[in-house]
Amino acid sequence: MGQPRAIASLQQRLQHEFDDLDLLERALIHRSWAHDQSPPGPDNERLEFLGDAVMALVVAEALFETFEDDSGRLTRARARLVRRDALAARARELELGRWLRLGRGELNSGGADKDSILADAFEALVGALYLDGGMEAARRFLLDTFADRLDQRDVDGGLHSPRDARNRLQDLLQRQGRGIPRYRVVRSEGPPHEPSWTVEVGLGGPALGRGTGRSKQEAGMRAAAEALQELGAALDGPDESGSCP
Repeated sequence: MGQPRAIASLQQRLQHEFDDLDLLERALIHRSWAHDQSPPGPDNERLEFLGDAVMALVVAEALFETFEDDSGRLTRARARLVRRDALAARARELELGRWLRLGRGELNSGGADKDSILADAFEALVGALYLDGGMEAARRFLLDTFADRLDQRDVDGGLHSPRDARNRLQDLLQRQGRGIPRYRVVRSEGPPHEPSWTVEVGLGGPALGRGTGRSKQEAGMRAAAEALQELGAALDGPDESGSCP
């Protein structure tokens, strides 16, 4: 990076002072930047691989110690916490895009704010923290980062839900004898690498709910959640409409 103040600012956000600054810099190098160099240089993908494993262990351990749910619910809770859009949201809170090294193509296409690039860089940072400060440094950072979600049970009655909004909507409509809901894509827009989908759910007449997301599944989940709210159904657990934690 070559900017001591910038490095110090990022380390302050991470609450860790690196002994090996090369690890921190490597975590911020996207493969597009590495490939633009002559000769091509190293990127953050190896650190990303390591960080993904460290994060899975720390989050699983935290959920295990905090909640007494069965393994299936704990698995679903972990998946929600570490899914791509959730990690990208945490990366944005760190303003990670400011420090990313991206190739010309990614810079021109807004790569510094892409979920996939931000989530990968977040995982690479976890890997760098682990190598530089050990498991304790990585654990401290991750538990602080996910503290609000790990405490959510005290707020809404439960972080983990055995059924998603689509299943709950289908169960409700079938109990009422109204049939099985149908999902229909009504709009898709955006570039191929960052599409946006809008889905409606209904029973053949007016739509019961509509949702927009970065995948058809996420948009359908949001549509089902809206339909449940419109129908006045009580959700037996947290909103699983695909919104970021």
